[in-house]
Amino acid sequence: MASDLSTAGFLSVLRRFIGYRGIPSEIHSDNATNFSGANNEIKALHELLKNQLSLSVIRNELAQQGIAWMFIPPRAPNFGGLWEAAVKSVKTALKKEIGLQQLSHDEFITLLVQISAILNSRPLSPLSDDPTEFEALTPAHFLIGSTMKALPEPNLLEIPTNRLDHYQRIQQMFQRYWQRWSKQYLTQLQMTSKNSPIDPLRIGSIVVLREDNLPPLCWPLARIICLHPGTDGIVRVVTVKTLADRRY
Repeated sequence: MASDLSTAGFLSVLRRFIGYRGIPSEIHSDNATNFSGANNEIKALHELLKNQLSLSVIRNELAQQGIAWMFIPPRAPNFGGLWEAAVKSVKTALKKEIGLQQLSHDEFITLLVQISAILNSRPLSPLSDDPTEFEALTPAHFLIGSTMKALPEPNLLEIPTNRLDHYQRIQQMFQRYWQRWSKQYLTQLQMTSKNSPIDPLRIGSIVVLREDNLPPLCWPLARIICLHPGTDGIVRVVTVKTLADRRY
């Protein structure tokens, strides 16, 4: 989170990033001309990147840290598809949860850090082909070497906001964000097209179980142990084995 869209604000964010994650070898961002005609939300950033004095200060800082700043081609947002998709997934759900509520700096940064933990907890692929293993590779493995965990909290989803204190209000937003975003993520995993059909289900494959009312950062995983194809030969039902050896 940046306090403002200034050179000093960017350098402060960069130093915090280095403190959390270490020094990156490269920084990738939009090309300044991408922001031409943009809305008010990003016009200030356009001016910052266009300002030669600001760029000189930023480049000197990056050079001292040994970081290369890589701009994507002008008017080519598809080159930043990976991070653009991540930004969109955060902003779309976050705006719906915050709405017209005003958050303090402390409240907003707390919420953003918790949301980043959600994104870094998402399962990407199995860690092992061993059918007795139920752990998936997540972005957190690249950052901390293990999975992300969340502190246990009471369910605040059904409590009216006016009955909550400031801390509980942020946790309610966090829980609502998790509920909305996790469902969207699982839906994205199932999206298919004619040119990119879904991978066939196989015995031994690891899957994510969709369950309601799961606490944040909880992704129940299972292994497929039996396939049940329909009369058309397409598998729509499977038997799975979970870590607790339960069957669904």
